[in-house]
Amino acid sequence: MFLKPDYNLKNIYEIDLEELKNKNIKALLFDLDSTLMASKSGEYTQKTLEWLNAVNKDFFVGIISNNNNPSYIERVKKVTTYPVVFSAGKPDIKIAKAFMTEHNILPQNTAFVGDRPLTDTLCGKKLGCMTILVDSITADTEKPIVRFARKLERLTIKN
Repeated sequence: MFLKPDYNLKNIYEIDLEELKNKNIKALLFDLDSTLMASKSGEYTQKTLEWLNAVNKDFFVGIISNNNNPSYIERVKKVTTYPVVFSAGKPDIKIAKAFMTEHNILPQNTAFVGDRPLTDTLCGKKLGCMTILVDSITADTEKPIVRFARKLERLTIKN
């Protein structure tokens, strides 16, 4: 199925970086909210920052976000050292493709990582990237209604 990710993991920390290197992946493009930071928090945890710094030693790290809130965007820019594009309009690929072109990123050497199959996985598939679906970075503390909505969305990737 088109929405089935190449990998379906609990969180970003489960990504096998050695395996990605062996598969000639050179860039990791991440969704922002609920993938790298708590939704609309504008802050990374120390654990995430340390993990991203380790990832950045072997891979290009970029962030492609649909968020378009100006004050939030400014907060994120202050704490982010990686290239970021906002208002991406995923699953549309126009902005993501331009971001990849700007940074000389080839789809066959890229893993697209996100928490939403209908935006992140679909965008990554349309771009021709490897796709990695992760659960929300705050899955343990999300409200029951949010967890229910996530479970419904994930039904789209079942065989």
